[in-house]
Amino acid sequence: MTSFSNVRLRAMEPEDLELIYGIENDPAFWCHGVATVPYSRYALRQYLSTAQNDIFKDEQVRQVIEAQDAQGRWTAVGLADLCNFSAMHLRAEVGIVVLAPFQQQRVATAALIALEAYARRLHLHQLYAVVATSNIPATRLFGQLGYQRSMCLKDWLRQDDGFVDAILFQKPLTARPGNCDRGSCDPENCRCSERRR
Repeated sequence: MTSFSNVRLRAMEPEDLELIYGIENDPAFWCHGVATVPYSRYALRQYLSTAQNDIFKDEQVRQVIEAQDAQGRWTAVGLADLCNFSAMHLRAEVGIVVLAPFQQQRVATAALIALEAYARRLHLHQLYAVVATSNIPATRLFGQLGYQRSMCLKDWLRQDDGFVDAILFQKPLTARPGNCDRGSCDPENCRCSERRR
């Protein structure tokens, strides 16, 4: 197993076409998202050339997850999305995909933390995710990072063997007074403990 010393997010580049093509066309990921058909390289090349990487214009932003190995080399290992963005309600849905050889190495954890920091810079109020109950790694990831299980959505996602339930996870990014215990404060700027003194 490779050991990664650092994980970062970066904007998509034209050179990421094969990475995106591989992920978007892998049926193993389809049950976790909304894709139902393969994407052509032509369609993805058009997407890469027209995406402005501005959530307020595109209503979504996709970033490449890179991991650094012990020799200092950066490798593209997945994608991190903020999608279904609402400018009125300042919320977005989270999507994280890490390629199989790089899973179980805390890459998704580091990527989600970086994505939350980015969302805070955009002044988003909250992030959410809809996760199949069968996706144990994802339910564990969101739970460990302070996302609240808001509700169970019955028969929400279709998989090969039928429909499965999904969990709606939510995480406020802007704190209300006294809300720190639920993980909603930005730790670097948290003053909730001062208010309780």
